[in-house]
Amino acid sequence: MRNDLKQKVIKVCNEKIEKKGSNVGLSFYAFFSNKNNDPELLMEMAEWWIKVNQLDHFEKAVKIKSMIDL
Repeated sequence: MRNDLKQKVIKVCNEKIEKKGSNVGLSFYAFFSNKNNDPELLMEMAEWWIKVNQLDHFEKAVKIKSMIDL
């Protein structure tokens, strides 16, 4: 996963955890606006989420944050 996407994931996870607590869940769509303006990046995230890590549709933000290698 490219570094800018990793940074975005960490930022979104931190924001969600801060607003809703450590039990908050999210899907890989949480890192994108509701527009498909960067399909390559969306597919990179989807592949990391689904194919590489075999995650469920919703996962805890703290889990995702801990899985990101910086």
